[in-house]
Amino acid sequence: MALKKNIELKTYYTIKEVAAMFNVAETLLRFWEKEFPNISPEKGGRGIRRYKKEDIEQIRLVYHLVKERGLTLQGARDALKHGGSNVNDKVNVIDRLKDLRDELQALSKQLNELV
Repeated sequence: MALKKNIELKTYYTIKEVAAMFNVAETLLRFWEKEFPNISPEKGGRGIRRYKKEDIEQIRLVYHLVKERGLTLQGARDALKHGGSNVNDKVNVIDRLKDLRDELQALSKQLNELV
């Protein structure tokens, strides 16, 4: 997943920014908003969505379950309903392992260039 690490620098994000974080279409975020009640961005006077960090974390969980693990929407809803914090912990561990893998690959590349 392409979630940016500077997520805590802003209070609100536009739908375009959030879609770019996950490399998905804005329409998919709107669809997930209808399918998952835990995704509920604030809407301004003209219906413009403003996503907070908590909304982005919920999208991250849904993204992991649907896009990375391949669950159906119902399967993802069930996983969040019955194991919400457990799912969050697993996703956090997976993200840390991916970061570690990326760092190790970069180090390996640097070592190969030295030889």
